[in-house]
Amino acid sequence: MDSRAKDFLVNLLETPSPSGYEGPVQEIVRDYCSSFADEVRTDTHGNVIVGTNTSASMRVLYAGHCDQIGLLVHYIDKHGFIYCQTIGGWDPQQLVGQRMVVWTRDGRLPAVIARKAIHLLSPEERKVVVDAKDLWLDVGATSKEEAQKLVRIGDPVTFELGYTGLQNGLATAPKMDNTTGLWTVIEALRRATENGGLRVALHSVSTVQEEIGLRGARTSTFGVDPHVGVAVDVTHATDCPTINKRHDGEIGLGKGPVVFRGPNMNHHVSERLMDLAESAEIPFQMAAAGRATPNDANAIQITRAGVATGLVALPNRYMHSAVETISLDDIDGAADLLAKFALSLEGSEDFTP
Repeated sequence: MDSRAKDFLVNLLETPSPSGYEGPVQEIVRDYCSSFADEVRTDTHGNVIVGTNTSASMRVLYAGHCDQIGLLVHYIDKHGFIYCQTIGGWDPQQLVGQRMVVWTRDGRLPAVIARKAIHLLSPEERKVVVDAKDLWLDVGATSKEEAQKLVRIGDPVTFELGYTGLQNGLATAPKMDNTTGLWTVIEALRRATENGGLRVALHSVSTVQEEIGLRGARTSTFGVDPHVGVAVDVTHATDCPTINKRHDGEIGLGKGPVVFRGPNMNHHVSERLMDLAESAEIPFQMAAAGRATPNDANAIQITRAGVATGLVALPNRYMHSAVETISLDDIDGAADLLAKFALSLEGSEDFTP
């Protein structure tokens, strides 16, 4: 991974993008792609669609969602404490004791989220699982009036963002899901463009609102109308304690991107991805999904009259937490694989089952 690509990744990870509030990240995507793409546009929904060789007859779409889970301010009490709804799927236990940020019209407002100290919990309270509705944000305000000068109902909230490198090429940040997928599809397009020789129109899309219903993938795929589509999202790395591999499969960090097989995926696309990985000596893993996947591949496959769809996944430990952890080698390999996939297409392939 070159320094330019690494800086792009870190910049994305340090920029908020809760579902429906993806604007700041999309601005970074537009700026980064302006130097190498033929087309960079934003649709009404907020998807950023980056295109290269767009006059070719066969259209290929890569989708990586840019949104992250978050919170949404919905009530401020008389003491200035702030209560929130959730955006996306949360385990409330992940929120206790965290540093948070409210993203207001005036910018970044630090906050903390907690509960009563253990010393003050009754024996019964200690046994109760925390419910998100019972947690509050503390921004340091002393009254509702003071808090209202800083925060409005509907302001989004995230974990405090930031990138930290770990040993053996691993890295951790709150929003690896799915900044890594977004990064992969944009990098794949850049690498394919700079390589030269594309014979298909390649559209990499930074999709919005995946965490609340695969919404951006549906609208952007309808707009691009691709013949072939590949979604890139994270999947659960199972190489840590407490995970049952018989139930969740065997996926490890640093062992390469994951090519999925199953009814949501076009078999020709999956086989082509695996053949290319083998021929290019790109390490990869395999996984199976026996039903429609809970990610953008689902929406892509059933848009319009149907799209030949693949799914490339990026192993991620501790998903939907403040410490999501990935391998830089895995995402770099995924970008190379998708670049090779696009470059391998002549434009006359038949993906009919």
